[in-house]
Amino acid sequence: MTEVEYRPEPSEFAWTFGGVPPVRKVKPGDVLSVWTEDCYAGKIRAETDLVSVVCEFPFLNPQTGPFSVDGAKPGDTLALHFVSIEPARDVGAATTVPFFGALTSDHYTATLQEALPEVVWLYELDRAKRTVTYHAKSADLTLDFPMDPMHGTVGVAPAAFEARSALVPDSHGGNLDTPEMRAGVTAYFGVNVEGALFSLGDGHARQGEGEACGTGVEVAMNTVLIVDLIPGAMTPWPRLESDTHLMTVGAARPLENAYRVAQVDMITWLSALYGIDHLDAYQIVAQAALAPVAQVCNPIYTVTSKIPKALLPAASAYHDTHAKLRQQARHLHR
Repeated sequence: MTEVEYRPEPSEFAWTFGGVPPVRKVKPGDVLSVWTEDCYAGKIRAETDLVSVVCEFPFLNPQTGPFSVDGAKPGDTLALHFVSIEPARDVGAATTVPFFGALTSDHYTATLQEALPEVVWLYELDRAKRTVTYHAKSADLTLDFPMDPMHGTVGVAPAAFEARSALVPDSHGGNLDTPEMRAGVTAYFGVNVEGALFSLGDGHARQGEGEACGTGVEVAMNTVLIVDLIPGAMTPWPRLESDTHLMTVGAARPLENAYRVAQVDMITWLSALYGIDHLDAYQIVAQAALAPVAQVCNPIYTVTSKIPKALLPAASAYHDTHAKLRQQARHLHR
């Protein structure tokens, strides 16, 4: 097991999935230790730092990578197991941005309303207590939320020579913004190009389902992950596996189509796992699946389908890759 460390310089950030040469080559089984910048490219340090002033579109959501995986080719599945995801700073930032977010006018839902005020909230992060502290601006109210670090953006290069903005999710992954992308989870992505070319970024100290205002508590991250490859296994949409759940992520507009994509992929996965037809798998989804909304603020929305393993017979998803990687992760902590 080889350990690879990589901390990018600002000039090395990727701003798209696809269209970028790899920064490093890794092999299946390698442990990758990386640093990722926050979605503002590190430019918000005070409540007076407004996105519209200090940030420049499209240079948002800088990605660490891409990494080329030895032997990965189209038709394979890349497995990324998150061993740890830890904030690299003691302060995170959430903002409202003009004409961006779930509860304001935007390019797709155009109205005559003016933009919401542009405001920055700074959250104090206590890594010892595992808390994220919020201070209201309009009253004397302070709340401590549980820290729940995640990566909003993870994915591989798209197919057909495409380069996709790091602000957009799709079948290649990208800006999925699902809080389920946390430590202890294995993420599966279908490989579209030689080497897979995966990147990650957009760390959140925590985020509510839906990412309503358009941001989580954004912060740079120190992340350790194990890279693996499953040859000849097709994965049409991003899938996640934890110790307790099987999950699929769908991306589309309108929101109900993102829901449909996630549920259909879950049906496809269950059908293959248990040797049942799609209608039988449809019943399992209909009666057992949760459907948390990941985000409704990006150009394409994302929904997660989530089924507890406790409700299902034991099965070997991707040849027990998650169990194998969890065991490797435990050895890393010893």
